[in-house]
Order: sequence, then C-alpha cells, then structure tokens
Amino acid sequence: MARIREIKRRIGGVRTVQRITRTMQMIATAKFTSAVQKVSSARPYSERIDRLVGEALAAAGGEFEHPLVDGPSESPSRERVLVITSNRGMCGAYNANALRTAAAHIRALRERGRELDLETAGKKAVGYFRFQKIPVTVSHAMGDEPRYDEIERLATTYIEDFTAGRHDAVHVVCMRYLSTSRQEPRVIRLLPLAPPVASGAGAEPPAGGGASALYDFSPSVQSILDQLMPVAVKTILFQAFLESNVSEQIMRMVAMKAATENAGDLVRTLTRRFNRARQTQITTELMEIISGAAALE
Repeated sequence: MARIREIKRRIGGVRTVQRITRTMQMIATAKFTSAVQKVSSARPYSERIDRLVGEALAAAGGEFEHPLVDGPSESPSRERVLVITSNRGMCGAYNANALRTAAAHIRALRERGRELDLETAGKKAVGYFRFQKIPVTVSHAMGDEPRYDEIERLATTYIEDFTAGRHDAVHVVCMRYLSTSRQEPRVIRLLPLAPPVASGAGAEPPAGGGASALYDFSPSVQSILDQLMPVAVKTILFQAFLESNVSEQIMRMVAMKAATENAGDLVRTLTRRFNRARQTQITTELMEIISGAAALE
C-alpha cells in the first residue's frame, strides 16, 4: 500500500512539473515571436547604416580618419569585455555556450598579457564569474527585453572611454541568431570599428548590374562620418542584445518542449507501474480471502 501511495504522489508531482513546463513553453513562444519581429525590423536599419558609412567612406577616399576606427594614440594594453547572458535559467545550452566562449576569450587575453575590464549583462554571467573567481567590473541590470535607450547610454559610455584612451578595444560576447534551428556564440569587436568596405573602385557592382549611386555630400564627408560612426556603434550593440534575446527565447522554448514531452513519458511509465502494483495488491488480497475461507471449511 505504501508503494502505491508513493507512485501516486510521484505521478502528481510530475504532472505539476509538466503543467509548469508547458506554461513556460507557451510564454517563451510568445516572447520569441515578438523578439523575432524586433530583430527583423532592426536589421534593415543596421544594414542601411553600414551602407551609408561605406558610401561616405568612398567619398572620403584615403583621407579618412576617425578616433573610433584609429583608436587611441597610445595603447593602454587594456580591453573591455561585455558578456551577455540571461537573467533566468531553463533555456538549454544558451548560457553555457555564451559563457564557454567568454571564458576562452578571457583566457586568450590573459595569455597575451592584456589587462581586462569585465562587464556582464545577465544574472547567470554574474554567478558564473563569481564561481570562477574572475572579478567583474560592472554588472548591468538589463530587463527581459532590450530597450534602445538603455543600450544607447551603455554604448555612449564605451565610446567616451575608448576615445579617452582608457581601453584600446571593446568586445562583446553574445549569441547570434541564424535561424530557429541554429544559434551560435560569437565575439564581436565593437571598438575600434573595422573600416567599412568602400563602394568605390574595386568593390563588387550592385545586384542587377546597375551603376552605383553618386552623392554630393553636404556638409563635409568628415562631419557626416563623425555623426554616423557613433550611431553605427550603438546599432551594433543593440543588434547584439536583440539577437541574444531571440536566441534565449527560442532555446527556452525548445528546452521546455522537450521537458514537457519527457514529463508525459514519465507519467505514462509511472501509470503502468501504478497499475501493476495495484493489480498485485488486489491479487494478494483475493488470495488472502480465499485462503481464509478455505481454512474455515
């Protein structure tokens, strides 16, 4: 009788977990749909900024100079690394992949004798680096959904510190969203910006064989690039947060779907055990009744 009660309690517990994982799967699906729409809306803007920078650079020719591309005049041999993870768990290998990539990047920097300012966005990164006894300079408390005004303030701080010569490079470790079935960790060099490929001589012609557009810039190209470069940095950082959010939601959705299915399989297995145990108990009780009746004859 005790075994039957134990199996019944376990079935109830597994069904409770199954309801929780199914609810989390539905929430993750809704958040994933919203996050994908934001990424799809932001990508054309990001691509257009890159094109504008390339066109302005082509007009500037070889005379282009900018502190966000050239970096500080004297290298401080110090880099800043931002690691983006989630605030919650139950999202499969999302955090593990990002943190493994971050640990490898930090190890490579230390082997080269570089000093490091480590920053985190997400509670899981804070706990990981605390366990690894790696000091964290700043922990940014970002919400579940990235907001451009928060990312803009963060990017502005990075730009000011970089141009002031406090760091000679800024890297971001995050997850990249490729498709619903593929996400991969990556390390983005946020600063210094890689010089965009100019769309002038030697560049590939545009699709369809048409001629590339010619622009007459007013005000000067240098002043336009002075405004476009910071926007490009902010756009890259915001895109990294958006893709990390999409990757988190889709990996949580997949993980919770698998957990729900596993809970269903376990309920069916426990139900069979319960039925067998119940049948054994009934058979035993019948045998005792029959034996007792036979003994009275």
